[in-house]
Amino acid sequence: MSKASMWSKNISFTNGELNLSGIPASQLAKEFGTPTFFLDEEAFRSRAIAWRDGLKAEFGSNAGQVYYASKAFISTAVAHWISEIGIGIDVCTGGELAVALAGGVDPSMIEVHGNNKSLSEIDRAVSQGVKTIVVDSIFEIERVAASAKKHGVRQSVLIRLTPGIEAHTHESISTAHEDVKFGFSIASGAAWIAVEAISKLPELELRGVHCHIGSQIFGTEAFEIASDRLLEFMARYRDAFGVELPELDLGGGYGIAYLPSEVTVEPADVLPAIGTAVRAACAKYALQLPLISIEPGRNIVGPTMFTLYEVGTVKDVVIEDGSIRKYISVDGGMSDNARTALYDAEYFACIAQRTSTASTTQSRLVGKHCETGDIIIRDIQLPSDVVPGDLIATPATGAYGRSMASNYNHVPRPPVVAVIDGNARVIVRRETEADLLALDVAEM
Repeated sequence: MSKASMWSKNISFTNGELNLSGIPASQLAKEFGTPTFFLDEEAFRSRAIAWRDGLKAEFGSNAGQVYYASKAFISTAVAHWISEIGIGIDVCTGGELAVALAGGVDPSMIEVHGNNKSLSEIDRAVSQGVKTIVVDSIFEIERVAASAKKHGVRQSVLIRLTPGIEAHTHESISTAHEDVKFGFSIASGAAWIAVEAISKLPELELRGVHCHIGSQIFGTEAFEIASDRLLEFMARYRDAFGVELPELDLGGGYGIAYLPSEVTVEPADVLPAIGTAVRAACAKYALQLPLISIEPGRNIVGPTMFTLYEVGTVKDVVIEDGSIRKYISVDGGMSDNARTALYDAEYFACIAQRTSTASTTQSRLVGKHCETGDIIIRDIQLPSDVVPGDLIATPATGAYGRSMASNYNHVPRPPVVAVIDGNARVIVRRETEADLLALDVAEM
């Protein structure tokens, strides 16, 4: 099998069998069971380093921070890797902050997001000394200021702006047009009201502006437009207050390959164009180049993980046009991959432990849940000789697989196993039925 960019760098196929860092899929399944998320640790580290070094190469001393998206997938092990690599991490809940801190991330490398941060989440972030809080409402501005006053600090903040851009992505993950819950609209004047509110609060230091146009973005046009609109806003701030804001966080959400026809975005594909656009806008508005930060989103972890399933049942179903569709049921499903149900996301899959010379047939890869919508891949050509006991691998499940996993039908969530240099170890253990029962308060 040819290897497309949807597979991580240390995946290979030998006699039809998938190997990760030299370990065959059949061995991985025997040792760790299925379903399981397998993470190519060396690929993860190299992707994070590539974004870190790419930002530095493009912006030099004006390179701000690369922020890893904890919402894509976070564990204490991953947080530790992030700390070692020397990039930042963005969190948007108290739980994500807790994992980042437990994994050893320095609070000065943490950026706190979220459109509805609770009072306790804000207070913990301020008390822990997080570098930046990205404010998202007038209420939040007041709450952050109150917490900063309580702890006797001056808290750095960015304003999340909505520049009115329609990103070419799924509606549920497009975040920079006007009719969304995130940020302050530039066009409506809400953004300037926020600036004025912050200027009256000595407990807050406004460091700059932030924007995130969406996720799974290919190309650079939207980022170029956003750069111009954000820097125009920063010029307005300079004209009003006589000083320039020193930071600009352009967000990110760079796309990855889920299918053989797609290609994962790499730093060199976007950073030069973004750098050119930022410098042009700075010249246009007579601004000094600020510190530029980015948030690659799923792009770091997404391509570095795959899910391994075992086939449980196979059945042929006659569909409306009279043809046969093969339903292949595996031992996971929407509890470990909700994206197909949520976004009509498309994935690829293959037999992982053997070669098949059988002809392919139209197939549907489904899970074990009591739900018609429990579909992993709606339409795919798979070998006609798939049978119970076969292993099926689905690539590019590092982002929003385990992190969105549920216990629907009281199914324990799968483990995450990191593999590097031919060695595999569990970094998030498999849940057990005891875990599921532990939260119940029994009345007997």
